[in-house]
Amino acid sequence: MNKIRFLTIAEMEVDEAVSWYQEQLEDESLAFLNEIDHAIRIVKDYPLIAAQIEPDIHSFCLHRFPYSLIYGVDKGELVVIAIAHHRREPGYWADRVRWSY
Repeated sequence: MNKIRFLTIAEMEVDEAVSWYQEQLEDESLAFLNEIDHAIRIVKDYPLIAAQIEPDIHSFCLHRFPYSLIYGVDKGELVVIAIAHHRREPGYWADRVRWSY
């Protein structure tokens, strides 16, 4: 998989989480970004490794932080739909799928 695309709203979720962790302890924000990067590298190489939660949509749980990387694969492109906090309403991001492909 060569291309990775974040939906704008997924980028905003990353930015919000980084800001929150930065307020707590700056090192945590860097650790969060590193874990997101690590998760993306894994699913880029092995897109079917994560649980399929809807047709063609997968959820990869981060190890250290209470977030999941929600993504789909479209024509060889990994599309990050959400960086979903585990306390948010499950499936809150589902309406994004219609316009992400």
